Amino acid sequence: GGLFEVHQLEEKYEETIQIPDAAFETVFNFFDEYDWHLDDRPLRNQNEINPDVLGYIFEKYINQKQMGAYYTKEDITEHISKNTIIPFLFDAAQKACKIAFKPDGALWALLRENGDRYIYEAVRQGVDLELPAEIAVGIEDVSQRGGWNKPAAAGFALPTETWREHVARRQRCLELRQKLAVGEVTQINDLITYNLDIRQFAQDVITSCESSDLLKALYQAIEQVSVLDPTCGSGAFLFAALNILEPLYTACLERMQGFVDEDDLRLSREVDAKPRYEKFRTTLAEMAKHPNPRYFVLKSIMLNNLYGVDIMEEATEICKLRLFLKLVAQMEAQPRKDNFGLEPLPDIDFNIRAGNTLVGFASLDEVRKAIKQDGAQLKLDFQDDASRIDEKAELADRAFQRFRQMQTEFGMNAIDFRESKKELRRRLAELNDELNCYLAREYGVDADKPAVFEKWRDSHQPFHWFIEFYSIIDRGGFDVIIGNPPYIESSKVKSLYDIQGLTTVSCGNLYAICMERSLAIMKDSALLGFVVQRPFSSTQRMKLIRNLLLENSSMVLCSTYDDRPSKLFDGINHARIAISISQKSLKNKEPKVYVTPYEKWYKEERERLFQVLSYSESNQHVNLGCFPKISSFLESDIIEKIISCKNTFSSWISPTTTKDNIYYKITGVGHWFTITARPPKFLRQGQESSSTRESLISFSDKKSRGRALSVLNSSLFYWFYQVRTNCRDFNPSDYKTFPIPLSLDGEDLSELSEKLCKALDLSSAYINVNHSQTGAIQMEQFKPREAKPIIDEIDRVLAQHYGFTAEELDFIINYDIKYRMGRDNGGDD
Repeated sequence: GGLFEVHQLEEKYEETIQIPDAAFETVFNFFDEYDWHLDDRPLRNQNEINPDVLGYIFEKYINQKQMGAYYTKEDITEHISKNTIIPFLFDAAQKACKIAFKPDGALWALLRENGDRYIYEAVRQGVDLELPAEIAVGIEDVSQRGGWNKPAAAGFALPTETWREHVARRQRCLELRQKLAVGEVTQINDLITYNLDIRQFAQDVITSCESSDLLKALYQAIEQVSVLDPTCGSGAFLFAALNILEPLYTACLERMQGFVDEDDLRLSREVDAKPRYEKFRTTLAEMAKHPNPRYFVLKSIMLNNLYGVDIMEEATEICKLRLFLKLVAQMEAQPRKDNFGLEPLPDIDFNIRAGNTLVGFASLDEVRKAIKQDGAQLKLDFQDDASRIDEKAELADRAFQRFRQMQTEFGMNAIDFRESKKELRRRLAELNDELNCYLAREYGVDADKPAVFEKWRDSHQPFHWFIEFYSIIDRGGFDVIIGNPPYIESSKVKSLYDIQGLTTVSCGNLYAICMERSLAIMKDSALLGFVVQRPFSSTQRMKLIRNLLLENSSMVLCSTYDDRPSKLFDGINHARIAISISQKSLKNKEPKVYVTPYEKWYKEERERLFQVLSYSESNQHVNLGCFPKISSFLESDIIEKIISCKNTFSSWISPTTTKDNIYYKITGVGHWFTITARPPKFLRQGQESSSTRESLISFSDKKSRGRALSVLNSSLFYWFYQVRTNCRDFNPSDYKTFPIPLSLDGEDLSELSEKLCKALDLSSAYINVNHSQTGAIQMEQFKPREAKPIIDEIDRVLAQHYGFTAEELDFIINYDIKYRMGRDNGGDD
């Protein structure tokens, strides 16, 4: 399997390496302090270790600090993997067996006949119970929603759920039931956008399959799907992909056996009958050669489906080791068979590769372009060189296919296998050397100067997708790309390597550049699923990657996650996250965009977070220039009313500094804005001072200041800010561009603004902070939530000017109220 082959250090130094036994004894004694398990059992004691721990340790303590990568929890990897891999499998099967996917066919009948099976239990919780009368009356009559912010009763509620949240979930569940019952769901992507149990559906389609053609199409899709993590680390996403594919492989094999058993029964009854299902019989016979069915399935997935690349070679070694251990755990020693019933581990050295995802040639066209430029300078015929490299790459790929085939052959000669691997490595090394020379010249590096060239090559670690995965790139690219690319500013790696030829370098963060690279190496109709930082969905500097995604996709889903009160990634400050799932399309059509609200949750809600996720189709990304964080058509209607206003907040601002100012924090926005009519008090070591985080806005008179102060403290402004920004920094563009109705210019909000100022002053208190450079600091802090009744009055006035309905005003006043007011106060209506 590559795990025990001669190491490159041994090859280089041969017999000169001498390590005393005592050194190994120390290491072995240390390892003996732990209990080692091959399976993935829950760990009960601190001295227990399973293969998953290896990956966790690497990404938590090594990779995180060096490369900006973080350990991704299983609920995230599972959510992304199932919603990319399974849709691709069904799309591929549909191309091969169109008749099975007719809207009125048996496949979609599963959804019509047993819809609840595919609606997550968390969504169905308490939905079939009759609502208390005092809650039910508020559904049609907004004025009767007096108790909706109180905790919902046991039996109805999910953890921490209020009646308002329960009613929203209840209505969504009933709508889903209706859509499923009348047969509205007839596309696999619908199961993503409605957030249905796509894994259960895929499993049921296979196990209930009555068409051998459909089963063959599904198995072929599963056998051939290529899943890549371009920044794989120690393999969290590849293991998630394996966990998605394994039960589908197994279900296909079991269903094949069912077809064969039925056919064998027919053969026993019919004289002169000929056996059917040749493909199924061949596959089952191949499986029978292995120690057990699960070993066959896992080995097939590792060899045929999983691919990973990482710039840290240590990460790829741990990833391969974890995969090997997963296989070894399936072995069952059988002394009566040769070699105790064990078989050689697969060699996945050419599936999991070390190199720089962002530096290197992605396609033959890129190689041709580089050779053409080089040839023009040297006045050479570039066409011959390009054809020669393509031919060499094809020959290397044939060697790779032969190498892979050898691993499935029993009775394989070990010497032949080693020689085959050595030959494959030689061919790839030769090609890499040649392409590195062309690439170096693009970087202005003279390949004829060995010291300079080697320094550049070692720092940039070029990875040429075109040759490393030739057959995949040659047929259009990868089918599914998933992962958690590094969250690190490009400027921080510039001293190590430079990135050229990718347009999103200007976005300034590696995750955006990884997304662009992924789009270049995936085939048409392939799916891309990444977990990235939250600014991806809204900030101006990430506009380029958003537009690139929209231009190359038929569907884009974006869900966003706050880091208060809980976060997706523990141990990371400012862990505001976005998850993007998209399907590539080369047809220039406007893609469908689906978004979620800004997800917030308490720790006990995490277990069901992805089950209750609710997408809403939105075209507001065009108007707002971002992926808006909204949950319903009601919010879209509010946005329409806001952006139709002819005026903006900027028209109220004085072009010069005046005495009528309001003050705000430029960053650290939480559940509230703190906008005040006076600067918060700030003491450095007991002396009056000011904070660099504070800024001000000037107005021509007190009446204008009062209107501005009221608007910026309103729940309406807070909601609109959350919808379209990074939800952390408060930039001038965030308030200057806020649309204002012309009628509001004549509204006198002085009395409300004065009441608000008094309430904020009464809520203020000092907090003490010790700063490493400036020493002790005392800061005045306000608690806007204590002024919520006054803020509600402001929102009622604003609603009249914007033309909101009673339902829309109710939404604004109660937006995020459980988290803004806190669990202890959320019940105060």
